[in-house]
Order: sequence, then C-alpha cells, then structure tokens
Amino acid sequence: MPLLTRRQALALTLASATLPLARTAFAAAEPAQVKIALDWTPNTNHIGLYVAQAKNFYKDAGLDVQILPYTDTDAGTLVANGVADFGITGPIGVFTQRAAGADIKSVYAIVQTETGRVIFNDSRKDIQRPKDLDGKTYGGFGSAWENALISAIIRNDGGEGKINTVTLGTSAYEALASGSVDFTLEVYTWEGIEAQLEKKAVRRFRYSDYGVPDEQTTLIGSSDAYIAKNPEAAKAFIQATKRGYDYSVDHPDESADLLIAGANGALTNADLVKASLKELIAGHYLKTADGKSGLIDPAKTLALGDFLFAHGILLDGQGAVLKDKPDFGTYYTNTLFG
Repeated sequence: MPLLTRRQALALTLASATLPLARTAFAAAEPAQVKIALDWTPNTNHIGLYVAQAKNFYKDAGLDVQILPYTDTDAGTLVANGVADFGITGPIGVFTQRAAGADIKSVYAIVQTETGRVIFNDSRKDIQRPKDLDGKTYGGFGSAWENALISAIIRNDGGEGKINTVTLGTSAYEALASGSVDFTLEVYTWEGIEAQLEKKAVRRFRYSDYGVPDEQTTLIGSSDAYIAKNPEAAKAFIQATKRGYDYSVDHPDESADLLIAGANGALTNADLVKASLKELIAGHYLKTADGKSGLIDPAKTLALGDFLFAHGILLDGQGAVLKDKPDFGTYYTNTLFG
C-alpha cells in the first residue's frame, strides 16, 4: 500500500457502477474459473473484489472467481508462475519482477495516487523536513527500493541522503512508537487512518512533495500468457472488478459491510474499515476527481520506470543492474477495459 509501502516492501523481500454488464455469449457459457491472489490480509484496497463477489458481478460476467488468501509467496510470483491468473501487487513489484524476466504486467490500477508516507513521532521537534532525517535510523523492510526512495527525498530537500537502516518488517511501527527507530513508512489510507483513530501523535512526509514520481500505488497484475490464452475471461474479470470498485465508491457503507462479511473474521475493526474507505473516496484514491478508475496512467508508469532505472533498482535475471532502459510501455496494458 512511489512509494514503497509497507505491504509492497514486504512482498518484494520474500463502466459505471450503476450499469449492469451485458451477458455476452461468453458469459452464457460455462463459468470461467479465475483465481486472484491477495498481497496482504483483506483490507480496503481489496474492497472491489469482495463487492463484485457479493453482488454477483462476477457471476453476471460468466465467471467463477476465487480470491486466494494471502500467503508468504508474493502475489506477483504466483501470477508469473501460473498459480494465480491475477494478483494484487504494486508498481515497484511489477517493474522489478518484469525487468528480471518474470511474466507479469499491470492491468488495473486500484489506487490512483500515492498512499505511502514517511512517518515519525510528533514529539521529534528535530525533524521538521526531510533533510532532518540525515543520519537518523530508519525502521525498514529490507528492499533496495526503500533506501533509494528515502535517500532521494532527503537529497531533494537539500540533505545528503545518508541514513542508518534497521530491517524490522511488521514490527517497524512498534519500534517507532517505542523510540527504537526515528522514522518508518506507512500506508496512510490504512495504518495512517488507524493511527488517527487511536489518536497517535505522528507527522508525515508525502513522497511526491519531494521529487519522487507519484504512482498508482496498488495494482492488479496478470501475465501475457494468461491474457493471450484467455482474452475474454480476462476482459470480463477486469470489467466486473471495475464495477465492484465503482460500486464501493457510490455505496460505501454497504460495501464496507460486504468486505467485512467476506473477509471471514479477518477484519474485526469496523470503524477502521469504514474510516479507511471514507478516506480512499474523499482523497480520490479509488476514483480520480474527474471520475476515472481502473485505467493504468501511462505518464505515471513511465515516470516511475525512469526513476527506478536511473537509481539502479531494476535488475536482470542474473541480478545485474540493467544497462539499457526497457520499453516500459510493455509493462502495462489498458486493453482489457474494452
């Protein structure tokens, strides 16, 4: 949840809502089996999937969709190896995995703009701007992208970009609270909202305010092999999924309840779910101010790809830094929308 969010970092280290989809000849046939893998335990980034399932949008489209539970295996890896047909991932994961030769590409943008933040305790009066992070200790998740991200933010604010990194994984937030680290990263629309509900005194820096390209933080990925073999099922899935996310924006209370029910006990804090969804809608994360949802933004994709290439984050299958910039236009497709 460019930003490497907490969820993306951990993964790296291991139509309108009101219009029903027409039943086509494809939809009238035997339901097509589709599997989508989650990137984390169920949360509001996944709400459109659960709504589409509960409201029978997938069934209407001639699909039998199985939402695979989160595992230690990255969803992009499951997609690239044909275990899942689609997977929730992030642009950093797609870029790094495809650069290394994996068969994965972005096909749907769930979140339209960055949700990641650099976060630190409000009591730290010595931290007023990113350059104040120079020489301080970062509680991180073990990916090269994190250090490139944070160093760039600090340098773009006039600092040297030198930090001490301690890899902590999911305990980073607790380490921040105890003062064991000076700062970490969060997914604002989930962990940030949770911090507000718990009245934690923290402050944040937004990546794109300091020269890091904005990104569509959470995506759905698929593979060229699956799309080529199952073009109609792929299109039906993406269009029904878009219908689910658009419905969530238009009917937030009902959709939050459907997510909670569909999560089978994984979501116990209804206030957090509803507050998170409210922020996702109000902040135009799920749908842009001009009403766009789902489509991959070519400009954001290319800008992020250029940033990753320039900072030596993209490696080939042998672990060597790419010498030649790839054609980032092949890293995504919007063809499944129509």
